[in-house]
Amino acid sequence: MRISRRQVRNVQVIKYWINEQIRAPEVRVIDEEGLNVGVMPTMDAVKLARERELDLVEVFPKAEPPIAKITDYGKFLYQKDKEARKQKAKQKKIEIKGIRLSLRISAHDKDVRLKKAKEFLEDGDKVKIEVILKGREKQYTNMAREAVNQFIDSLDKLVPTKIEQQLIFQGGRFSAVVGKK
Repeated sequence: MRISRRQVRNVQVIKYWINEQIRAPEVRVIDEEGLNVGVMPTMDAVKLARERELDLVEVFPKAEPPIAKITDYGKFLYQKDKEARKQKAKQKKIEIKGIRLSLRISAHDKDVRLKKAKEFLEDGDKVKIEVILKGREKQYTNMAREAVNQFIDSLDKLVPTKIEQQLIFQGGRFSAVVGKK
């Protein structure tokens, strides 16, 4: 069976030390109800966890002394994975969508691109506006600059925008990035 790139997930795995893997000589122990048991030697804490038929998991290794919790390791990992998925679902990924203009663009084509740029901004994405100059068009940089500025002004009338990246000229192309206010 072949696994495609879409099937492979980039899941960040955090390694937790459990039971005898904990290297600290003493740990601050929290029991399964969340109550502070106190600071005790690691081996005693592991014995206490084994008596309750659970695991000792080091949850915060950077504390002095490290904090360890008595819990079922499988359930603990499941809860952490569930929290990570919930955080990822809440994130909105902002993309930069491109709109390409030319010096000889017709009014109708410009209107179509304005409409599309408006949709992109309303979806929460940023819009990169480009004018690529070819051949003899490279002499008319002022016209290209004016075309981009007019497009941004027209777009600002439809949707309030702010300029994320100022208009720059690089490699025969003018480009600017705008986002929604």
